[in-house]
Amino acid sequence: MNRLRLFLWGLVAACLALFGLFAYQLSQPKDEFIQSAMVGKTIPQFDLRPAIEGLPGLSSADLADGRPKLVNVFASWCIPCRVEAPQLDALQRGGAEIVAIAIRDRPEDLAQFFATYGNPFSAVGADDVSAVQLSIGSSGVPETFVVDGQGVIRYQHIGEIRPEHVPLLQAKLQEAGA
Repeated sequence: MNRLRLFLWGLVAACLALFGLFAYQLSQPKDEFIQSAMVGKTIPQFDLRPAIEGLPGLSSADLADGRPKLVNVFASWCIPCRVEAPQLDALQRGGAEIVAIAIRDRPEDLAQFFATYGNPFSAVGADDVSAVQLSIGSSGVPETFVVDGQGVIRYQHIGEIRPEHVPLLQAKLQEAGA
């Protein structure tokens, strides 16, 4: 009987400790900003073939040509990529040079995407197995990176670009060019 009582008190104590741990974690403020391990580092070496006819592919050397750029990681099958298309167009019209990495995409699907949503990109590289995507610290689509003229990642924007993000990306791009 004493053993059963001791076991039950131990079980109650363990449940209370677990409940306390859960309550503590729930009371902590949520960190909504994800720190990228690649911000501040040189973009890894890569050379992607053109994803679509009529546009050049993309290489790490293209990102170290002395001019800052936005690097957009996207896919034609990505719904949020469609949502951010007008903002990318606005950034491009505002003077931003934007290049892209197309993730697991087909040329005919990209052509349809560009016909429907426009094409603000000066180059689009095909990343068929997401190797470059992962090497630059991107885990999904869409994501946009600000890369300075020496090929150093200065900022990472996770998720689609909304109208309220355009001024921030313009400012980050200007900082990268300074």
